[in-house]
Amino acid sequence: MKSDDLARWIRSLSRGRKAVIFWTIDTVAAPLGGLAMLPILPLYKSLGISLFPWLAALAVSAGFLSLVLRLPWLSLFEHHAASQVRRAAMVGGVALASGLVAPLAGLVVTPLFHIAVGAAMFTLISLVRAGLLRTVKTLNAHSGDRARVLIYGAGTTGRQLAQALQTDPEIEVVAMIDDNTTLQKVTVAGLSVYPPARIADLVNRYSIDRVCLAMPSVSPPKQAQMARRLVALGLEVQSVPSFSQLVGEGRLEDRLRPLDPMAFLARDEIDHSPDGTEETYEGRVVMVTGAGGSIGSELCRQVLSCRPAKLILMDVSEFALFTIAGELGGIARRAGVDLVPVLGSVCDARLVSRAIKRNGVQIVMHAAAYKHVHLVETNVEAGLWNNVQGTRIAARAARDAGVERFILVSSDKAVRPRSVMGASKRLAELILLDLAARAQPGGTIFAMVRFGNVLGSSGSVVPLFQDQIRRGGPVTVTHSQVCRYFMTIPEAGRLVLTAGAMALGGEVFVLDMGRPVMIAQLARQSIEAAGYTVRDRANPEGDIEIVFTGLRRGEKLFEELSYDGNLIATAHPKISCAREDGMPELQLAALQRDLFAALDEGDIGQLRSILAAGLEGFPQEAAEATRPPLTAIEVEGRA
Repeated sequence: MKSDDLARWIRSLSRGRKAVIFWTIDTVAAPLGGLAMLPILPLYKSLGISLFPWLAALAVSAGFLSLVLRLPWLSLFEHHAASQVRRAAMVGGVALASGLVAPLAGLVVTPLFHIAVGAAMFTLISLVRAGLLRTVKTLNAHSGDRARVLIYGAGTTGRQLAQALQTDPEIEVVAMIDDNTTLQKVTVAGLSVYPPARIADLVNRYSIDRVCLAMPSVSPPKQAQMARRLVALGLEVQSVPSFSQLVGEGRLEDRLRPLDPMAFLARDEIDHSPDGTEETYEGRVVMVTGAGGSIGSELCRQVLSCRPAKLILMDVSEFALFTIAGELGGIARRAGVDLVPVLGSVCDARLVSRAIKRNGVQIVMHAAAYKHVHLVETNVEAGLWNNVQGTRIAARAARDAGVERFILVSSDKAVRPRSVMGASKRLAELILLDLAARAQPGGTIFAMVRFGNVLGSSGSVVPLFQDQIRRGGPVTVTHSQVCRYFMTIPEAGRLVLTAGAMALGGEVFVLDMGRPVMIAQLARQSIEAAGYTVRDRANPEGDIEIVFTGLRRGEKLFEELSYDGNLIATAHPKISCAREDGMPELQLAALQRDLFAALDEGDIGQLRSILAAGLEGFPQEAAEATRPPLTAIEVEGRA
C-alpha cells in the first residue's frame, strides 16, 4: 500500500474504530509491563506458580480503567490525554491489579515492584502512541491531501488552537511561531516553537499552505501588516477567533465589518418614490449606454422595474456587459421585457446608429463615460474622445433616428472644470445644449442631470479606503480641506430617471446632495466604522494613520453644482434646474473642430491650450503644483 493510500485509510477510520485500537494498546500494555518487570522480582518462594491469572488480571484491570478514564478517545498530543495515561498507569491500573492479584498467583512482590510495573505500563503506552503519531505525521508529510498549517502565537490561544486543529482530519499542524524568546525552542502542545525569522525556512521545509494568527491581543491593523508579509511568501492567512474560519475558507479580510454607505452622508437618504416616472418608461424602448458601469447598471435595474417593452444594454466592456445582462436576464424574462445587450463603443457611429434604429429606441440614458479624474488626466486623448465624441455621436444618432428623449448623466466636475475629465463633461453638456437649442418642435428632448460623487461606485473613495484599511493602512487623502458631494447609487439612479421624465428640453437638472462631506472626516469615519482607531498626534498608539498626499493635477478642493448658484425649483423637492446659456453655435463648432484636429495629431499640449481658451476655469498652465505627502500628525503640527 502506498503512503498516500495508507494516510487516507488512517484518516478514513471512524472515531469508534480508532478508540478500539487505542483501547487494545492500553489493555495489552499492562501485562507486557508486568512481564518486563519480572526479572527484577525477588526469588520465588514457590517454583510451580502460574503467571497467566496475574497477567490476565492486569489486562482486564487496565482495559477497565482505560474505559473509565476514556483513554481510547484521547490522543497523546493532548496534555489532558498524557495526564490521564499517567494517572491510569501509575496510580490506578497497575497498583490495583498487582496488589490484588499477585497473591492469588503465588507471587511475592514489594511496593517497589508495583511502581516499576506502572512505570513500564506508562512507558509502553506513551511509546506506542508516540510511535503512531510519528508514523501518521510522516505519512501526512508525504501526502498532498491535508492542509499544512503553521500557528503564529504560542500563548494560551495558540495552544488551544493547536489542540483543536490536531483533531481535524483535513489539517496537519506543523509547528508554532512566537516573538517571545522565552517560548522559542520549547514544545507547546507537542509542537516546536520557532522565532519569526524561521518562517521562510519552515515553509520550504514542510510545504506549509496556511498560517493561523493566534494573537487576539494584537490589534487588527498590526495583524494585517503581519498578514501582508506572510501572503508575500505565498501563504494563506487566517485568524482567531472564529474556528469556522480556521478550518474553512474564511480569509483575514472577511473579519472587517462592511461599511454602510449611509453612515457617511450628512443627511437622510433620499427616499422619494419616482411618482409619474414609471409611465414615462413603461412600454417604451429604452437604451442605456455604459450599462455595465456603477450608474449605468443601476439605471438598467430601475428602468427594468418600470416594465419597458425593451431594454438595450450597451457597453464597451465585455465583462461588464455580461455581468449586468446575466443579473437582469431572469428578471426581464419574468417581466416580459426584451433584453438586448450591445457590445461596443459609443464612439462607433455606425454601431450606435444601427442599435438605435434596429431596436426602435425611444429613450436614451447616456451614462457611458470615462470618469476617473487621474486616469483621464494621464490619458487625455482617450478621455476626450470617449466623453466628447462619444456623446456627440450618440446624441446625433438619437436626433437623426427621432428618439424622444436623450438624457446625459453629467458631473459636478463640469462646473468651471480644472481637470480634463471635467472639461470633457462640460463639452458634452455644451453639445447637448446646442442640440436642444436647435431642436425642431416635437423633436428629440435633450437634457442632462448633474450630480457629485456616488458612494460605492468603482473608483469611489469609500472602496479605496476599505481596501487600504484591510491592508493595515495608511489611508490616503489628497488634502486636509478637500470636500465632495456624495449620494448613494440607488438614489442617484432614481433621481436621474425622475429628472429624465420631467425634461422638456435644454434643462441642466441638479440633484440635491445635501452638504458637502470633508474627505478627511470620511476617512476617519471609515477607519472607526471598521473597528479601529486613527493614529495621529492626539493618539500616537492608534491603529491606522491618515496620510495627506497633496492635490494631483486636475483636482479641486471644492466642487460646485452650478455656475451661479441660482437654481430653479421643480416639482420634485430634490431636483433643481439650472437654466444655463450654452456656447454660441459658431464658437462651439470652432472649438470642436480645433479639438478633434488636435486629437488627430495627438498634440496633448495643444489639447490643453484649446480647453483653457474655450472653457471657463480650466487652468492655463501645463502642470499644476502638488503638495508633498504629509501625515495627519504633520498637518496638525503645522496648524
